[in-house]
Amino acid sequence: MMVQIAWPAARKKQSYFRAQFLRLKSRRGPKKAILAVAASMLTDVYYMLRDGVEFHDLGDQYFEQRDKARLTTRLFQRLRDLGVEVEVKNVA
Repeated sequence: MMVQIAWPAARKKQSYFRAQFLRLKSRRGPKKAILAVAASMLTDVYYMLRDGVEFHDLGDQYFEQRDKARLTTRLFQRLRDLGVEVEVKNVA
C-alpha cells in the first residue's frame, strides 16, 4: 500500500519525495527508488504518530542545500572532466 501511495507523492512538484525519487532513480532505477520513497514515507508516518506532530515537507531543494560545499566540489570536478577550465569566484 505504501508503494501505491509513494507513486503520486513522487509526482508532486516541489516536494521532498519527488527530489528523493529523481535523485535515486538515476542510480537505482524507478522501482527501487519508489521503494525508498515509500520507506521514507513510512518512517515519517511513524514519527508523526509517535510525537504527535504534523508533516513538514523539506522541499525539493533539500538535497542541494544540505551540503553546498560537497555539491560545488562535485560539479567543478565534473566540469574539469569535461575539459572545461573554471575559475572559482565566491559570491556571498
